[in-house]
Amino acid sequence: MMEKMIFGRYVPADSVVHKMDPRSKLIIIFLFVCIIFLANNWMTYALIAIYTFFMLGLSKVPARFLYGGLKPVLWLVVLTFLLQLFFTKEGSVVFEWGPIKFYEEGVRMGVFISLRFFFLILMTSLLTLTTTPIEITDGLESLLNPLKKIRFPVHEMALMMSISLRFIPTLMQETDKIMKAQTARGVEFSSGPFKERIKAVIPLLIPLFVSSFKRAEELAIAMEARGYRGGEGRTKYRQLSWGASDTVQLVILAVLTVLLILFRT
Repeated sequence: MMEKMIFGRYVPADSVVHKMDPRSKLIIIFLFVCIIFLANNWMTYALIAIYTFFMLGLSKVPARFLYGGLKPVLWLVVLTFLLQLFFTKEGSVVFEWGPIKFYEEGVRMGVFISLRFFFLILMTSLLTLTTTPIEITDGLESLLNPLKKIRFPVHEMALMMSISLRFIPTLMQETDKIMKAQTARGVEFSSGPFKERIKAVIPLLIPLFVSSFKRAEELAIAMEARGYRGGEGRTKYRQLSWGASDTVQLVILAVLTVLLILFRT
């Protein structure tokens, strides 16, 4: 399961989305997170679904790979649906079994909020799947560049976020190795009483933290040995270029926003 995690992973491909400027992709993701809250009925959610799968199709990321990577987080979508189903008590009763009652508004809110969460996961995953950590760093630094006037550490902040994204799959692989090693020694992570499972996590967390700090120290030493100095005066090997496809994608997102406002009830 750890090897199938897609968060923080980059999948090289020759697609329109891969060739887009990282700044436009960051802007699209940010605006998408904002406008998705405009959806409040079946028509608006259908528009969101069409746009999301349209972007996934343009990215040429294999559907099987995407599904395998999202399986570990799909239980969060299901949990979100169940919470709304059990705790929303508005509208007429659509299902009753003893003390358990499901209401019309609970079903509607459960479906809508679960879909919202699902589409957010897909679109945010699309950013890391089609953009390298270096491109994300350059894009963030360029977009946040005006904050340098108030002495905000833009370069350092962008670098930290990029490194964090880069090390997510590395840490997941490290976790998988430690779990297999502990399992070989007789540790049970998926069976036994709940209290015993919690205790079994401790032998997993301690070596994981030690390994994480060691990797961070090695990265810092390597950057220092190579004479890395961030901030003012640092040049870039790759220059960002805003193309026609970036403008077209922003126009499409603007049209989607207008449609969501028009069909919103």
